[in-house]
Amino acid sequence: MRAEAKIGRVHAAAFKVPTDGPEADGTLAWSETVIVIVQAEAGGETGLGYTYGASQGAGLVNEKLASLLKDGDAFDVGAAHRHMRQHVRNMGASGIAATAISAVDTALWDLKAKLLGLPLARLLGMVRSSVPVYGSGGFTNYDDGRLRDQLAGWVRRDGCQWVKMKIGSDPDRDPERIAAARSAIGSAGLFVDANGALSRKRALALAEHCAAQGVRWFEEPVSSDDLEGLRLLRDRMPAAVEVAAGEYAWNLDDIRRMLQAGAVDVQQADATRCGGVSGFLGAGTLCEAHHIDLSGHCAPSVHCHVACAVPRLRHLEYFHDHVRLESMLFDGAARAHDGVITPDLSRPGLGLTLKAADAARYAL
Repeated sequence: MRAEAKIGRVHAAAFKVPTDGPEADGTLAWSETVIVIVQAEAGGETGLGYTYGASQGAGLVNEKLASLLKDGDAFDVGAAHRHMRQHVRNMGASGIAATAISAVDTALWDLKAKLLGLPLARLLGMVRSSVPVYGSGGFTNYDDGRLRDQLAGWVRRDGCQWVKMKIGSDPDRDPERIAAARSAIGSAGLFVDANGALSRKRALALAEHCAAQGVRWFEEPVSSDDLEGLRLLRDRMPAAVEVAAGEYAWNLDDIRRMLQAGAVDVQQADATRCGGVSGFLGAGTLCEAHHIDLSGHCAPSVHCHVACAVPRLRHLEYFHDHVRLESMLFDGAARAHDGVITPDLSRPGLGLTLKAADAARYAL
């Protein structure tokens, strides 16, 4: 263990990885995923963090945030996080700035754990030894055959208790798609995600069909900015259908407002957007105080350790694109077995190593 370690080089790079086919949800379509990877050095160790989103986040890290952190104490992650938040005040602390800070914060936590020779989950304090996951994909442009195969694969191959599909781009056809999904997964839990595509009335009408098909979770039936609408739907939906939202929370104030509004049955948060490991821990504290379960959004290899340390965790999203990409770019990426992901406690930090040669072909 080192008593002190000054932060040296902090560097970010962006990579664009094609998906394995066209994808779409209720509001967007895409064919590639951009990941911004941050590496922070101190005491002969290198911490790694990342975020998904705009490539401009790498520029913000390299041109602004890196110089703020240089020569700071690598053990004082909280001070670094606060300093970064203060520095982006005039440009706006949400969006690209939030994702950049999230990636750096995660890299600093990974660095600290490596300097201490500990897996990150041990450093944070483990509440559980593994994290339940649900398979997520089921894109709206998939035909019914591909939809059934993908969802059934998570249940059969990975042991997932729940799977999630996208809805909302064609609400008239969604009942048929939901029925096709149900036929493929048997008694496993079925979740749907509209990505905010629906009106309040349309979402409420679709919820009745969802309940009939045993759907347990309705994510972003309306925009997550419409807290009043989420609360209305939470109050009026069939009792068996839970409302979830929160993946677009950029900070703890966003999460606090959603919880105080009574807008969700399950609160979501994404460490790659809401402030990294520090932000996700804060989200866990808020959820515990409000007696609401927390569900992690995507990026399983970032969340694997920190999700072991928050008290009221429900599960983590095992998102098709991110599972594929993280296995391509990182040695030690999280993979599901028997419906859970488990941190590798034999490796320090997040247990991830960038496959530099493999990543180079996708560099921006």
